[in-house]
Amino acid sequence: MIADGVENEEKWLAAGIAGLQQNAFYMHRALDSNNLRDALKYSAQMLSELRTSKLSPHKYYELYMRAFDELRKLEMFFKEEARRGCSIIDLYELVQHAGNILPRLYLLCTVGSVYIKSKEAPAKDVLKDLVEMCRGIQHPVRGLFLRSYLSQVSRDKLPDIGSEYEGDADTVVDAVEFVLQNFTEMNKLWVRMQHQGPAREKEKREKERSELRDLVGKNLHVLSQIEGVDLDMYKDTVLPRVLEQVVNCKDEIAQFYLMDCIIQVFPDEYHLQTLEILLGACPQLQPSVDIKTVLSRLMERLSNYAASSAEVLPEFLQVEAFSKLNNAIGKVIEAQVDMPIFGAVTLYSSLLTFTLHVHPDRLDYADQVLGACVKKLSSKGKLDDSKATKQIVALLSAPLEKYNDIVTALKLSNYPRVMEYLDLETNKIMATVIIQSIMKNNTHISTADKVEALFELMTGLIKDLDGAEEEVDEDDFKDEQNSVARLIQMLYNDDQEEMFQIICTVKKHIMTGGPRRLPFTVPPLVFSSLKLVRRLQGSQDQEENPFADESSTSPKKIFQLLNQTIEALLIVPAPELALRLYLQCAEAANDCDLEPVAYEFFTQAYILYEEEVSDSKAQVTALHLIIGTLQRMHVFGVENRDTLTHKATGYSAKLLKKPDQCRAVYSCAHLFWVDDQDNMKDGERVLICLKRALRIANAAQQMSNAARGNTGSVSLFVEILNKYLYFYEKGNPQITVAAIQSLIELITTEMQSDNSASDPAADAFLASTLRYLQFQKQKGGAIGEKYEAIKV
Repeated sequence: MIADGVENEEKWLAAGIAGLQQNAFYMHRALDSNNLRDALKYSAQMLSELRTSKLSPHKYYELYMRAFDELRKLEMFFKEEARRGCSIIDLYELVQHAGNILPRLYLLCTVGSVYIKSKEAPAKDVLKDLVEMCRGIQHPVRGLFLRSYLSQVSRDKLPDIGSEYEGDADTVVDAVEFVLQNFTEMNKLWVRMQHQGPAREKEKREKERSELRDLVGKNLHVLSQIEGVDLDMYKDTVLPRVLEQVVNCKDEIAQFYLMDCIIQVFPDEYHLQTLEILLGACPQLQPSVDIKTVLSRLMERLSNYAASSAEVLPEFLQVEAFSKLNNAIGKVIEAQVDMPIFGAVTLYSSLLTFTLHVHPDRLDYADQVLGACVKKLSSKGKLDDSKATKQIVALLSAPLEKYNDIVTALKLSNYPRVMEYLDLETNKIMATVIIQSIMKNNTHISTADKVEALFELMTGLIKDLDGAEEEVDEDDFKDEQNSVARLIQMLYNDDQEEMFQIICTVKKHIMTGGPRRLPFTVPPLVFSSLKLVRRLQGSQDQEENPFADESSTSPKKIFQLLNQTIEALLIVPAPELALRLYLQCAEAANDCDLEPVAYEFFTQAYILYEEEVSDSKAQVTALHLIIGTLQRMHVFGVENRDTLTHKATGYSAKLLKKPDQCRAVYSCAHLFWVDDQDNMKDGERVLICLKRALRIANAAQQMSNAARGNTGSVSLFVEILNKYLYFYEKGNPQITVAAIQSLIELITTEMQSDNSASDPAADAFLASTLRYLQFQKQKGGAIGEKYEAIKV
């Protein structure tokens, strides 16, 4: 059925175009032969095609545009006739003899345009005559296009200030009156379209009206372009007349579109000075009008105007713009009981943006807007409308974007109260926005109270709300927690007592995060605490200061807190991470000369290694970390160091794979020889470790030979050779030239053996080692002499 209608419409359009072109052809012929009577006759017949009622507005527009092009040519002919001496008044009378009213009025408007241009009569009289005459067409579509044509031909001939058609007095008033009258009549025709035809075609009619709205809106654009319309005239005449028409038409489509037109086409300063009049019309509009969009666009324009220049800001204060907008929004929300929460939040979001642009120093205004929003939200509970939550995020993001400082936003008492109404997912999004703002602006959050307030805002990222066990994408979760970790690293205060309070506050919050979050949030807290320990280390020594306040911050106090914090990782479980952190703390305790504390951290690390670390690769990594950390410790007495060293060497020999055993054992040699400490140079025990490593390497070869039929790579022997050379160079008397020589020969023999597997990496390593020997020999002096005895 619809397809048939479209097909018929195409046929009617084609027939209309054909009739129009045929009459246009005869009209051109008459114009070429200067036959005025025939030209008027065929032009009237051509324009009769516009009398059709069968076309939709879209198709009618196609026909109208063809007729419009032809009328342009006819107008040029009329101008030529006038130049040749033809009386334009007679012509104006002559076209009124056309048989049908629609062609007659189109011709009248065309001649009227030439009449005004000839200046034989005042422009205002001709325009008044034309606009009155056009009332003869009351069919909505035909009437709209006719008046649109009148507007088009007259827009450059209005009696405006500075215009060539300016008359003696009140010319601007006449121009404004003409446009307003045309606008009023066009709006009536446009609204009438809604009430024609059956109810079932309501949607179709609304679509058609939407296609025609610009014809009506163009009048307001013309009004805005009239030079003589100053603020007083706009305030006293133009705006009240336009708003009267808008309110009285009682049509939601027209009201929304025309209010939007008013906001878009007239200057910002006019809106500011007439704010009360404009806002006064809002509650009078139909309840179904999308007033939130209208007001939002108005506030957006005013915000941009305020941002354009600081010089205009006093104007906003003078007219009390915030107060008026705030009251208007309150009235609109009160009047429209059924307004969805999304609409109310959108209005408050726009008002807050306006406030931040116009009154950036008035935090009380911003807080007032947020408070009003909280009041509206309190009747709804948690939001489940995605559009509304999106607007809440925009609302809460506005202060961050304006002040570039979360600390300022935290001064707004209603800021956290608005966040309470967000669901978990949106709370996370908002928390991420806050963190990004802090990162981007390098915001300095320096007190425990501010940190407390900040972490309360970020609850969604820090812990599971209401025991929610939602499915979260792993990558998203990692990104969220990494951002929290970065935030923790940014919290800082020069005052050590305050910094300790910040650390305690962060610990209180992250300990509620559950096992999934702790591996992300505990490490940054530990390192932040260790930074404070380093600062305290240089500035105070509690042990030596008998007058130190017991409640004041000390390294010992921080280490106690760290011990509790790292213990929390055991519930995850994350033993490898906890072990690393214990070793970091042990090293910091070593720098503070706190032997019992350092020993306790090592003990915890060893317990974790023995009881929790079971994976062979993890054991190797953990053991090398233990050996590396222990090697750097200088705080331990002989007994404690021997205990820890003995344990480490014992663990080395118990690793699963022989190569891992070998490497761990020769690494232990460094525990008995520390360069800058004479009391930690035990050459004999170094040699014992290296010999044991050689035995393990030998055993590894034998096992390889038994299992695979070849002795495998000699890389372990080359690694041990490098250790021999290191300790030989450092002056260990137990490492002799003979031992090094025999090891080189052993490696050479092994590589030449038939059972040896080819290993380019081991060959390259050995070649590099031998080159180093040659290089040291060539140095001369004591070094050269020392290496000279080694024969390669």
